[in-house]
Formats: sequence, structure tokens, C-alpha cells
Amino acid sequence: MALLEVNEVHAYYGNIQALKGISIHVEKGEIVTLIGANGAGKTTTLRVISGLIKSSQGSVSLNGEDLSQYQAHEIVNQGVAMVPEGRGIFSKLSVNENLEMGAYSRNDKAGIQEDFEHVFTLFPKLKERRNQIGGTLSGGEQQMLATARALMAQPTLLLMDEPSMGLAPVLVENVFETLVDINSQGTTILLVEQNAHMALQVANRGYVLQTGEIVLDDSAEALRKNEMVQKVYLGID
Repeated sequence: MALLEVNEVHAYYGNIQALKGISIHVEKGEIVTLIGANGAGKTTTLRVISGLIKSSQGSVSLNGEDLSQYQAHEIVNQGVAMVPEGRGIFSKLSVNENLEMGAYSRNDKAGIQEDFEHVFTLFPKLKERRNQIGGTLSGGEQQMLATARALMAQPTLLLMDEPSMGLAPVLVENVFETLVDINSQGTTILLVEQNAHMALQVANRGYVLQTGEIVLDDSAEALRKNEMVQKVYLGID
């Protein structure tokens, strides 16, 4: 049994069908990436998994548990945390307060303190700025904070939506190095990313979405060598 199983999921925004029966799976310990153009359905897939959008058909399960019976905040308690596109931090709260919000559903004070130290080890700049207001951080620091906040929920599965968006190239490399580090410490990652080149470097496997349908799925290495992927997503003629 896969850690995450998305089976024949359909989803709509009003009358517009965003997902047309997609099926994906993520094994424990993997980094799996979804690549595709804007509007392909990548973010919608993450929103269905996290309970922000309800599918009209199909199923989503984590460790065999049907997630459709839960509201979004309850799905966090089941072990799924999402880092949304655009960071989504609480801009008027401090770094510390943002991290506390990530652990809102927990009551293990000792464990929360350990996780504070853990995320400060991952992101030393956040420790330096722990009393700084989130909205005054740089874009890269806000991405660190959004990721750290999600980790405070102790997720089994971390959903990452466009973590490199709007960041300088040098920071993009740091983001992906950190994702590999997080994964090596036991967190499974489902990654949505426009930068297909970087995504396929760190992922084990990938799916290519076009207009709400999966058109390719393979190992990351095979996708990097695929002629269509090279031409459309990697800029290789």
C-alpha cells in the first residue's frame, strides 16, 4: 500500500473541470513531483489532497485512510501539511508566532520545543529573526518560514506548491537542497514546481499533467530523457 493514493479524482471550479480522473501514488520516503503548464491542475491536485477542495468523484487515501471524510484542518491532524503557493505566512505575526501556528493542533510542549530547535537547525536565519515580523522578511526567508511552519505540524506527507516561485536563482538551489534534507530525515514530499529542471533533479518519480489529465508518469531520470518533456518543460530542442 502506498502512503498516498489518489484514485480517479475529478474536481471542478464551478462549471470548469480542473481534474479529469487523475490517479497518482506516493510511496513512503519518496519525493514525487507534478510538472505541467499553468492551469494543468497541479495546484488543484494538492488542494484536493489537503481538503481545501472536495473532489466530485474518486478517492484520496493516506496510509489506507480515506481523507474525504475529513475537513482540511482535520487532514493536517492525519499527517498532511501544505506549503502553499505564495508562502501564505501570517505577515503581521512574528517568526515565532508563525511557527506556533504550525503546531496549533499539538499539545506536546516538549515535542514542540524540540521541533522549534529542529526547524532552526534547518533554517538558521529564522533563528536569527525569530522575533521579527513575518511580513518584513525577504522572499527567501518567507519561503523558509512557510516550510518550517508546515514542519511544525509533524507531517508524514509534505505538499509543496511552487517553492521556488519568485526567488533568485541562488536561493532556488538552497530551497531544493533543503527539500532533499527534509526528505532524508523521513518526510515524504509531493512537489508541484514550474522549474521542471530542478524538480526532476531532486525527485524520485514524476507525473506530467496537461489540462487536468496525466499524460506521462515515470522515474525522474526517464522523464529528464523524454523528448516531449525536454522540448516542452526543460527548454531543450
